[in-house]
Amino acid sequence: MNLNDPVELAKLLEALLLAHNQPLTIERIVALFEEDEKLTTNQIKAALTALAESCQGRAYELKEVASGYRLQVHSSFSPWVSRLWEEKPQRYSRALLETLALVAYRQPVTRGEIEDIRGVAVNSQIIKTLQERDWIRVVGYKDVPGKPAMLATTKAFLDYFNLKSLEELPTLSSIKPVQEELPVLVDELTMALEQQPALTEPVIKQEQEKSFKELLDEWDDLEEGVKTDFSDLIVVKPEIPE
Repeated sequence: MNLNDPVELAKLLEALLLAHNQPLTIERIVALFEEDEKLTTNQIKAALTALAESCQGRAYELKEVASGYRLQVHSSFSPWVSRLWEEKPQRYSRALLETLALVAYRQPVTRGEIEDIRGVAVNSQIIKTLQERDWIRVVGYKDVPGKPAMLATTKAFLDYFNLKSLEELPTLSSIKPVQEELPVLVDELTMALEQQPALTEPVIKQEQEKSFKELLDEWDDLEEGVKTDFSDLIVVKPEIPE
């Protein structure tokens, strides 16, 4: 095999992505080659471009998400492919989906701030479930009395909703539209999650991850401003007894 040929290399990358059940980064792909097969990042990118072009008109596509590149069934086939899985997807409560939406759009956000927007207390089990699902994580602690934990979304959240980065999220102009549009968002999320089959590990990963843009395309009052840099957060280290 001529690894210097982008078309030949694209076939090899297709095999690697088909064999792996998780996205692969360019760095991870480069590391798979021996010293005498040494490839550059640009060669891998050129091969990925060739692979994406070869997928045009096929039932699957090359998709870049937060964790890297993956091959997945095209979303247009999702209604039929989902019938292969008899197990119903997990149901999530309206309160959990509201909490997830607020973390996604107001991050980093504290539990108290979520409660202020929703107008009701957030059950601890909701936060625990979202953390176990690896959709949210603690990114720091707010510099106010009590040092409340600040929550933000994870790479797994971006992967699940077919997003490369937070910049791809539609953004909101203020807290008020969030309160007004929250019921619409939750209805859209609920419908999408109910249509998704149970998690599996097919050779070509089924596209059960709906685009977050598709779920929120009816939202109004959008503007730029999603926070993606958490370097200004204050992290409180636990005190070690002497």
